[in-house]
Amino acid sequence: MTREPRHETAPLGKGTTRMRVTLASYISAEYCIRLASALAQEAEVQLILPSEISEPHLSLVSPNVRFIPFDKPRMRQPFRQLLSLRHLLREIHDFRPDVVHLQQGHLWFNLALPLLRRYPLVLTVHDVRHHPGDRSSQKTPQVIFDYGFRRATRVIAHCERMKQQLVEECGVPGSRIDVIQRVLVGHDEIKDAVSADTKRILFFGRIWAYKGLDYLIRAEPLITARVPDARIVIAGEGEDFTRYRQMMQNPDHFEVHNRYVSHEQRAALFAEASVVVLPYVEASQSGVAPLAYMAGKPVVATDVGCLPALVEDGRTGYLVPPRDEHALADAVVRLLTDAQLRHRMGQAGRRKLETECHPDVIAKQTRAVYDRALADTSTRSPRGKEVRPWITTL
Repeated sequence: MTREPRHETAPLGKGTTRMRVTLASYISAEYCIRLASALAQEAEVQLILPSEISEPHLSLVSPNVRFIPFDKPRMRQPFRQLLSLRHLLREIHDFRPDVVHLQQGHLWFNLALPLLRRYPLVLTVHDVRHHPGDRSSQKTPQVIFDYGFRRATRVIAHCERMKQQLVEECGVPGSRIDVIQRVLVGHDEIKDAVSADTKRILFFGRIWAYKGLDYLIRAEPLITARVPDARIVIAGEGEDFTRYRQMMQNPDHFEVHNRYVSHEQRAALFAEASVVVLPYVEASQSGVAPLAYMAGKPVVATDVGCLPALVEDGRTGYLVPPRDEHALADAVVRLLTDAQLRHRMGQAGRRKLETECHPDVIAKQTRAVYDRALADTSTRSPRGKEVRPWITTL
């Protein structure tokens, strides 16, 4: 385990205004790093992330962040998981945070939440329920995620629809849920990319059943009948791609990159795109629409999950019903045949990012949630009391 040099921190109280926050996650490294670095402008921040997923984004970590990387064991390695938890709990208790902020949750970390009960817990929910076909998230049973959602002092959702879902399906009181957009990620290389005026339709990201790629493929003949030089670019990996290839009526109208896409390749794909399409049949939120906006491209998305909070119909793109290839094709053709409309919507999307998704904006909103979490916590263990849970004795 990697241990960072220790820094003395004074207890929060009379004479100090800097809150101490532990931000912990097993996922979304760039998202967490950008948020932690923005929070560090006005708080003492301890950031706990797996080394493997953090490595590509280390240059983004603010020197003011106390970064604790760790080696993430495989889910089915219980002894190594317990050793890892012991290490992480020691780091947290030594830091003595005012608030612990967890992203989504994790099978083993959630089981250890009772050992952190002295600290108010803020939990950001990225997905209320497992997405259909997304095997990676299903490694943590839904009941474990639900436990974390209900255990949290405050819950952060990314849109009002997600908040309502947490209330109705997970039993989380609406009074404990705050709505905050996602932090913009992956934009550094995209914002500097040189755009091209093409007729390219981009589908980007992990390929699972809920992403609705089927409907974009079905829309292709409807699109190319009116825009013959249109080309659909599919970039990403996920489930077996064979069935998608078999669906293509006109394979020559597709360009497929069924693999991991590097940052440099991603920048080129967004720069070359005319429109970015999210034909999802189910969703909670998306990191793809912000990338499109940063590249100055409009988005056609389905009216599901938090996508309407990202895509303003008629302003930054178009919303269409899910599972409707005809409506999808109509919206795409409208944009492909009007360059001025594409430019206007793409620029509106970029302005939306700057006002709603910038890390500094999200950090201020998140800090307000921490204040509410502290206010909501009526009883707290004395800060000076030593805590030695059973896991630290392993």
